[in-house]
Amino acid sequence: MRFEDQRLRLLEDIKASGITDPAVLSAFSKIPREDYVLPEFKEYAYRNRPLPISMEQTISQPSMIAIMMSELKLKPSDRVLEIGTGSGYQTALLASIVKEVCTVELHDSLSLGAQKILKAAGFKNIYYRIGDGWAGWEKAYPAYKEFDKIVVSAAAEEVPSRLCEQLAEGGIMVVPVGGSLSQILHIIVREEGMLKTRQAYPCAFVPLVKKVK
Repeated sequence: MRFEDQRLRLLEDIKASGITDPAVLSAFSKIPREDYVLPEFKEYAYRNRPLPISMEQTISQPSMIAIMMSELKLKPSDRVLEIGTGSGYQTALLASIVKEVCTVELHDSLSLGAQKILKAAGFKNIYYRIGDGWAGWEKAYPAYKEFDKIVVSAAAEEVPSRLCEQLAEGGIMVVPVGGSLSQILHIIVREEGMLKTRQAYPCAFVPLVKKVK
C-alpha cells in the first residue's frame, strides 16, 4: 500500500478516536510521517503506535498527538512552545497550523536531525533551541517570554513551574504528568492570571529529563 493511502487510513483511525478539529485533521492529511521515522521503521510509519527514534526516544502515537493538539484549540495566530522536538513530526504538524513554533530539544543530535528535515520540507516559521525543556524558552532567539499554547511531549513528574510562567493569559498548556507506570494528560488554562487544571487522559510518554549541569 502506498504511503498516501496509508496516511488516509491513519486519518480515519484518528477520526474514529473522536478527533473532529478540521485544522488538526488537515495537518495529519498533509504531513508525511515516513519522513520523520528511522529508515528501518518506515513500513510502520502509519501504524497508530509510537515508534523508536534515536537517543532512546520515541515518536508519539499519532492519535495521542491528535488529542493533544485538539486540546490546545490551535489558531492560525498562535505562537506555540513545544517541549521535545524529537524527530520533528509533531513540530511539522503544529507549524502547518499556527503562526510560529518554538521547539526545545535536550539532545543535540535529535534537534539537528529534525532541523534538517523540517528546513528541507520548507518550514520557515519554526525556531529551535537545544537545552532543558523544564526551563522552557530561556535565553533563545527570538526572545519570547510568553506563548499562547504550550505542548510537552514527555512526562514530567510534576507540572514544570517555568512553563507555567511562560503561558500567556488565555493560553493552554498540555503536559503528561506522572511516573513511568502511571501518567495522566493535564490540560492547564490561564484565566485572569490563575491556572486551572483538568486531568484528562491516561497516557504513556518517555520521561522529561532535566539537563545535568
